[in-house]
Amino acid sequence: MRERMISGNKVVLALDFGASSGRAFLGCFDGSRITMRESHRFSNDPVMLNGVLYWDFYRLFFEITQGILKAQQDTSVSSIGIDTWGVDFGLLRKDGSLIETPVHYRDGRTETSFSHALQKINVERFYRITGVQLMPLNTVFQLYALKEQRPYLLDGAETMLCMPDLFNYFLTGEKRTERSIASTTQMLDADSQTWSEEIIGALGLPAHILTPIIPSGTEIGLLKPSVCESFGKTAVKVTAVCGHDTQSAVAAVPADCDDFIFVSCGTWSLFGTELNAPLISADSMRFNITNETGFGGKTNFLKNCTGLWLIQESRRQWQREGKNYSFAELEAEARKAKPFVSFIDPDAPELGVPGDIPGRIRAYCKNTGQPVPETVGSIMQCIYQSLAFLYRKTLEEIELCTGKRYPVIHIVGGGIKDTHLCRLAANACGRPVKAGPTEASALGNIVVQLIASGDVRNIKEARKVIAASYPIAEYEPEDIGLWDEHYSAFRAFCR
Repeated sequence: MRERMISGNKVVLALDFGASSGRAFLGCFDGSRITMRESHRFSNDPVMLNGVLYWDFYRLFFEITQGILKAQQDTSVSSIGIDTWGVDFGLLRKDGSLIETPVHYRDGRTETSFSHALQKINVERFYRITGVQLMPLNTVFQLYALKEQRPYLLDGAETMLCMPDLFNYFLTGEKRTERSIASTTQMLDADSQTWSEEIIGALGLPAHILTPIIPSGTEIGLLKPSVCESFGKTAVKVTAVCGHDTQSAVAAVPADCDDFIFVSCGTWSLFGTELNAPLISADSMRFNITNETGFGGKTNFLKNCTGLWLIQESRRQWQREGKNYSFAELEAEARKAKPFVSFIDPDAPELGVPGDIPGRIRAYCKNTGQPVPETVGSIMQCIYQSLAFLYRKTLEEIELCTGKRYPVIHIVGGGIKDTHLCRLAANACGRPVKAGPTEASALGNIVVQLIASGDVRNIKEARKVIAASYPIAEYEPEDIGLWDEHYSAFRAFCR
């Protein structure tokens, strides 16, 4: 029998979705520390149907109800919060039903529509309004793709909701857009924090499908009776936490100063710093750095970089070939391989779609005149060292834009389980790395609920609570001169 949460303490439920899995965590706050217990875990597997890559939304919603059910069996939950990946959305008919299962951001529907949309509005103007990194997967370009390719879907839409807001709607019946997830759409005016009429109008998108924007920490409503029927308990309130999992993770960074660098490391690596206001400049545009809205109106000045995707997808390819390596085995193979032989640009477009990543890495190295990695270990070493150098490149760009030097890098999220990457990041960047907590997005979800309920005063206090609750691993940089020596080679092969 599972251990029950301590009676009398505040308990909230965080439903935390990543691009490959989802988790339900019970967070218990005793007034000074937070303890978490995973009550439910499930995979998040996209489905290819008739050439379109979809999210399995209905199964994911079922898993949400299972997470709530299991939590309610264990303890009394005071509130529920949901965070997910960014940019994706669902369209609702007037009767509130889904027009189509949400499409995955890695689907190819924006390949041509991205360039077409940029003919409708000046690229510099687009960035100046939103401060958001121009990427084909952003919501605005997905919507434009629908306008070009399947306009009847937009014609029949009454409402568009981003993923966490879509889940919140089916739980409560309330249609709202939380601010952090709105900032991933590239339709939010960075200065006014409202929907940009200029962008929406220039692209001819239907403005009426957008809903009012609310701050992180706003109570959405109570679970609908139809959702509660199977629980046999009183309805629980649903809080709009930082709906974008990156912003939830940043809320959980246990930094003890205002100026810090963070990396939220998972399938993606979100590398950035927290600012008081958007930073939109010629340099930030040149480096394609984004301004996303975090908790309390802060701006997270960050870059979306490839993360563990290359390792995850390589492992899937080797599994298809009958080689079932664990992540620990792949890390061990990398450690044994000769260092600094070949490099890739981890953000190269051909490496961002599912398939034979090891084969594409070999082709990349051959096409750039480098030694071709043939063994599992040499491919993994190429990935690891290229990711570490990508962190250094991004750090340099952010420091140039902000005019600051950041003495420590905080890495949070599931990626910190990969100690090899943490160690190489410290070496490549020449800065100490503090790694932890692992479940940062779920913890950020929890602390926003606690701030909303008044149990924690503010984000600064929340970060102190997290630092007191979870151990932080530290990695000091080594062999800095050697890494400096090979950095120019990486830059030469990084497009």
